Amino acid sequence: MSYHFDFSWIWAYWPILLQGVLTTIWLIGVGALLGCALGIACAWVRALGPRWLRPPVAAYVELIRNTPFLIQLFFIFFGLPSLGLRMSELQAAGLAMVINLGAYSCEIIRAGIQATPRGQFEAGASLGMTGLQTFRHVVLVPALQRIWPALSSQVVIVMLGSAVVSQIAAEDLTFAANFVQSRNFRAFETYIVSTVIYLLLALALRQVLRGIGRMLFARRAAP
Repeated sequence: MSYHFDFSWIWAYWPILLQGVLTTIWLIGVGALLGCALGIACAWVRALGPRWLRPPVAAYVELIRNTPFLIQLFFIFFGLPSLGLRMSELQAAGLAMVINLGAYSCEIIRAGIQATPRGQFEAGASLGMTGLQTFRHVVLVPALQRIWPALSSQVVIVMLGSAVVSQIAAEDLTFAANFVQSRNFRAFETYIVSTVIYLLLALALRQVLRGIGRMLFARRAAP
């Protein structure tokens, strides 16, 4: 029995797929920006911050890194409303991605901080900088430069993992693909198209992150 591929339905459903792509891009934009910022803050606490803050941050990191992203998403969307914290599907998905990436990026960034030579901390102190100023102006950029490839890969992984947000009806690319195949009954072709789109998004995101890395570290690499 031969199977006949039919992709003619794309022209009728491309606005739905495009909306799903835009939602996925929005999610990864918010997740990457805020998640990495959270990761930097947590990495500072774990590596250089006050001792009393380290246990709760360590507990957060271990909790997130050792539980499934889908459970975290369900907890935020279905669990928090019982405490009176209600949010839309898109808000819950974005928050879950920020929290998830924050924990993973924390450990990646902390590794970069711990690889910083002790002399750089002493140089900052000799200039009269506080610990936070030394971290911001002397330590952070070289640390990020060391771990940028690993951090970029983690951002891409989180983007691909965002496909599960369709489970709470967040209208991302996977949600759009599920909707389309329920209408055209061409599941094989629909998921081929969505797979190709995810592949292109991942490749494009890697290029964007590589370009951001060049801009961030160009001045340091110039000498």
